[in-house]
Amino acid sequence: MIELVATAESVVQAQAVLTAGVDTVYIGEERFGLRLPYSFSREEQKELVAFAHQLGKKVNVAVNGIMHPEKMKGIPDYLAFLKEIQVDQITVGDPGVIYTMKKNEALQIPYIYDAETMVTSSRQINFWAKKGAIGAVLAREVPFEEMQAMSSNLLVPVEVLVYGATCIHQSKRPLLQNYYNYTELAESTSKERGLFLSEPKKEDTHYSIYEDSHGTHIFANNDVNLMAELARLNEENYTRWKLDGIFTTGEAFVSIAELFVEAKQVIEAGEWTQETAENFNQKVQALHPENRGLDSGFFDLDPDKIK
Repeated sequence: MIELVATAESVVQAQAVLTAGVDTVYIGEERFGLRLPYSFSREEQKELVAFAHQLGKKVNVAVNGIMHPEKMKGIPDYLAFLKEIQVDQITVGDPGVIYTMKKNEALQIPYIYDAETMVTSSRQINFWAKKGAIGAVLAREVPFEEMQAMSSNLLVPVEVLVYGATCIHQSKRPLLQNYYNYTELAESTSKERGLFLSEPKKEDTHYSIYEDSHGTHIFANNDVNLMAELARLNEENYTRWKLDGIFTTGEAFVSIAELFVEAKQVIEAGEWTQETAENFNQKVQALHPENRGLDSGFFDLDPDKIK
């Protein structure tokens, strides 16, 4: 079965994508989760879990930050809260969080392993599966040729980004704020500021950048759209598809989620064609923000050319 996972920028949007047919909504608090469109309050998380369960859907909470000591202190309390409201699963990147759950049965929640760019082989994914992970998030830099090679070796389902932005650099250092301090400028460093970097003499480059409590985040020039490749993913048993709306807001993201829901249904019905794929692809492109590029990322790259 294909599972669609989608982020949300509000309770209303989360309810909208779930009602539209998304299987799992991906939310969390900025303090513990990386690059979320919105930081949900505890009450909002509780409300959404109840709403999702009424629809027979799931909630996945991001606990995938690098937990430095000041954040790790709050992990037991947060896990206890998530356990209490019956969150279905969490996404984890820091082994310290996994260790915390392992040594306290009352805090154990099914988890998906997400170490970002480091999750590149079936051997690594299976290592964490044997440690209790129920799934893993594949690095977005893994091309399809390598995905094919590892598919038959995987012990747990693997999540693949099929739409959204890709982070290419994260630093704990406040790089933007350091720059503003040096230049004596008073500017916001938040995501809402809409800042981006451009390469010298390449005005069309657009590397979005912002800061939060996890540090500085820089994103690839183009966002990912694998709508045209969904059938190939399904054939190789990559059936957990992630939609990330961090830079695609409001109704546009809900409409894109609806397109992927419809595409999923067509594929499961065995009615997917090249013409269908192109039709859906054009609709996604029309809804995508005009100021952001869109391509297939690393999907069709030669593995030998990736450094």
